[in-house]
Amino acid sequence: MEAEGRVPAPPLHPPSPGAGAGAGAGADPPAGVPGAARGPLLAAAAEVLALDDEEDDLEVFSKDTSLAEVNSFSPSMPISPSSMINQYKFEDEPELRDLFITVDDPESHITAIETFITYRIVTKTSRGEFDSSEYEVRRRYQDFLWLKSKLEEAHPTLIIPPLPEKFIMKGMVERFSDEFIETRRKALHKFLNRIADHPTLTFNEDFKIFLTAQAWELSSHKKQGPGLLSRMGQTVRAVASSVRGGVKNRPEMFTEMNDYMETFSQKINVLDKIAHRIYKEEREYFNEMKEYGPIHTLWSASEEDIADSLKGVASCIDKCCKATEKRMAGLSENLLPILHEYVLYSEILMGVLKRRDQIQAELDAKVDALANKKTEKDLFSEEIGKLEDKVECANNALKADWDRWKQNMQCDMRTTFTNVAENNLHYYEECLATWESFLASQTVDLHVEEDSEDRP
Repeated sequence: MEAEGRVPAPPLHPPSPGAGAGAGAGADPPAGVPGAARGPLLAAAAEVLALDDEEDDLEVFSKDTSLAEVNSFSPSMPISPSSMINQYKFEDEPELRDLFITVDDPESHITAIETFITYRIVTKTSRGEFDSSEYEVRRRYQDFLWLKSKLEEAHPTLIIPPLPEKFIMKGMVERFSDEFIETRRKALHKFLNRIADHPTLTFNEDFKIFLTAQAWELSSHKKQGPGLLSRMGQTVRAVASSVRGGVKNRPEMFTEMNDYMETFSQKINVLDKIAHRIYKEEREYFNEMKEYGPIHTLWSASEEDIADSLKGVASCIDKCCKATEKRMAGLSENLLPILHEYVLYSEILMGVLKRRDQIQAELDAKVDALANKKTEKDLFSEEIGKLEDKVECANNALKADWDRWKQNMQCDMRTTFTNVAENNLHYYEECLATWESFLASQTVDLHVEEDSEDRP
């Protein structure tokens, strides 16, 4: 969108609050308020939530405290019935949790060969398997990558939470800038707390070591695992087995999961792209507004008769500019991270489904081999029995995690879109009140002038 197309026209009468709230549905936004590109975003959002119309009631809301940091409403926001969602969500949580993790205090390290950031991780727990009730360690990004790979290796058909990407999109923020580091810190905090809240991953031994071991201990533990070439070999063999044999007996529910994820992935990627475009346009609009207001102030110095009106317009633009800045902060802190997290989740889910299919394909290949061989039947039968158990475990793990993931996803999306709606409502009301106050002052001044002209 071109910046000049968004410059407000102060004298125009803005619509009523109801019209402002409905701008996303196709109505024109009030003067001084950006409103383009909202329609596609809301349409895509509706389609994401419509994927599960049968589960539209509030019972699907999860009790996941790890979401509190990124989904809580701003104290400055007006309290509406929709804000009660958070009360349902976090009501009894403190009594249910026994592991609390905080990621904070980013610290820059510069060596002869690299520059990197470490983060302090503070863990408090009442679990008996921990030797102490509190730990403090420092970890860098590659340590988080190691943990994620170990969790995927130990639980191939569980849904491992996503990590923020190592590299960022060019033009968004600079690497190692304060904004980038803070965004990553929040994402890493969320990653660890999602693992802590997972009924299986939370008891993983590598996760415990990650939280408690000192740097040298963690480095020593890493060296005990299989080497890179060994892991690559296992992956290549698994993929080759899947490609050769295919999946002949995939249960229908996993086919439905795959279809669901293809649709979900398409919709969430559209939402993510549009939201980033909106944020970019909002930033451009904000920069234009910062230049637009002062021009009226400068002009007033040479136009004595309309000086008060020009100063009033400048004041209104300044207030709208500050409101726009607050809304930009809401987008960058609440909407954008959630949408992109679920873009990454969609990739993870597709990977989990492929790994389940690989296990299934391995079983199918053994069954075919047994049918074609008359000898060694006992050996093949034993291998098939083990593979059947492996497939059953993989299926059960994925089914349970799938239900949990969908519940959390629906909760996150509803909370996020409700947050955005309240933020937008507050924004439009603030801008509307600003311009209405200006119009009222101009009407009073006009009447005073008319009265003075009527007097003899």
